[in-house]
Amino acid sequence: MDSTQPPAPAPAPALRPAADAVVRLLGGVDDARLEAPTPCPDYAVRELLGHLSMLATAFRDAGRKDLGPTTNTAPDSARPVLERDWRDVLPVRLRELATAWSRPEAWEGMTRAGGVTMPAGIAGRVALDELIVHGWDLAVATGQPYDPPEDGLRVAYDLLAAAGEDDPTRGTIFGPPVPVAADAPLLDRVVALSGRRPDWSPR
Repeated sequence: MDSTQPPAPAPAPALRPAADAVVRLLGGVDDARLEAPTPCPDYAVRELLGHLSMLATAFRDAGRKDLGPTTNTAPDSARPVLERDWRDVLPVRLRELATAWSRPEAWEGMTRAGGVTMPAGIAGRVALDELIVHGWDLAVATGQPYDPPEDGLRVAYDLLAAAGEDDPTRGTIFGPPVPVAADAPLLDRVVALSGRRPDWSPR
């Protein structure tokens, strides 16, 4: 083996299991829960679902390299609005997101999401991280069990930990990390790195 050769790139992670985990939660969200609080301070469940719909569309199009208004809009440019037909539309968009990133070419070159141009390999991992963390947000806000894929959790952890190392004063793309025991479950450590308390409760 030639030790001068660069290491092989890490295999692209699968987004389908994380997307499916979020889709499973949608059936447990009745209309009475739409105004319930979530771990996202500015979002009730309604806005969180609207945000999920927006990010699913943006990262789907980023994976397809179909760049335009959906990929150029910053996530905080407007308050998320939940479509009336979200129960039909959101599961489809989440599955389309996973399908877009199941193609090897989705991970090649550069792409754009949230108004930011970045390597496609980073964008795909950010999309997976968004699914993992916001899936947890939705689960705890609506009182549902949540079982995201182990592989997805590890990708999310590595991404968030690296972001915190790059700029410890700013934290991650979600916010400053919350202290948690080093031997805490991996999901708790991911949640804490995203600036959330793993013991958060709507009550």
